[in-house]
Amino acid sequence: MSQPAEKSKKPRGDAACEVSEKGRVMRRAFTRVPQQRPLSIFLFFLCVFSGCTYALAVHSHHESEALSQFTTWCPGFAALCTCLLLRIPLGTLGWEWPARRFLKLAYFLPLIYAAPVYLPIWLVIRGAFSLNSFEAAMADSYGLGRWPALGTFGVALPLLFTVGVIGEAVWSLGEELGWRGFLFPRLQQRCGFHGACLISGSIWAVWHYPEILWTDFNAGTNAVFALACFTVMVVALAYIMGYLRVRSGSIWPCVLLHATHNTFVQGIFDPLTASVGWAKYITTEFGAGLAVAIVVAGTVIASTGGPRKGFSLASTDEPR
Repeated sequence: MSQPAEKSKKPRGDAACEVSEKGRVMRRAFTRVPQQRPLSIFLFFLCVFSGCTYALAVHSHHESEALSQFTTWCPGFAALCTCLLLRIPLGTLGWEWPARRFLKLAYFLPLIYAAPVYLPIWLVIRGAFSLNSFEAAMADSYGLGRWPALGTFGVALPLLFTVGVIGEAVWSLGEELGWRGFLFPRLQQRCGFHGACLISGSIWAVWHYPEILWTDFNAGTNAVFALACFTVMVVALAYIMGYLRVRSGSIWPCVLLHATHNTFVQGIFDPLTASVGWAKYITTEFGAGLAVAIVVAGTVIASTGGPRKGFSLASTDEPR
């Protein structure tokens, strides 16, 4: 009677191997399902984080500096949480240091596409060039109000072009981790370069809509006009960002371009321009002029080169 029972027993080593194999199968089963929808999980986290900050901004009809800074990191937090949840290596977000030429392009490009928009406005529209008020504001911020020219051109602007850009890059990194670090490469794998630029740019633009419609972020133009110009500008800028991302293999040129755009356009060109006549409908991020200029720049840059050879994300979302 005891012999059949002994025959039915398996060696201890085989049983351990079977349990281990079952464990591996179960782990693969549990990880395979979420790995099929990293974009959905990223968008979920983005909506949760951004919804909380935008709710506060919309309630007060004002986006404070601290709230704005936290908001810019919502895409980054969404990307990091998605990577941690799905065990996607954080190294896939594009931390590699790029070639210097991409950083140079990212730094100077906002000056190249903004100057042709603002200079004619300053020359054509009387009173649009507001140098005196710009100098006063710049110099006063450093306690040099008695010497506005010195305070502006000797202190404020040099610091803005250097330290100001670095400081702005801290907040731009939060957005770019989400848009170009996580979202764009995965869209590029599925939809190609142009599809990824169009979709990521559209999401990027729509993400800004609450603050444009219900806070004081808009420069004062008609809401529909502002949304149209801003959307065109952001989608065109997404093509430039996409070019930098795939050609350099890094998010750092995108971070730098984002930082210099905000610093130069919002910190220099806009304060130098008085809101008189049609100026605000051509300048600022809600005017037609800047949108057209960035479309031209994006068309020229994106047409000069496609994805970097070997740029692939086939194994990006494999768990660690």
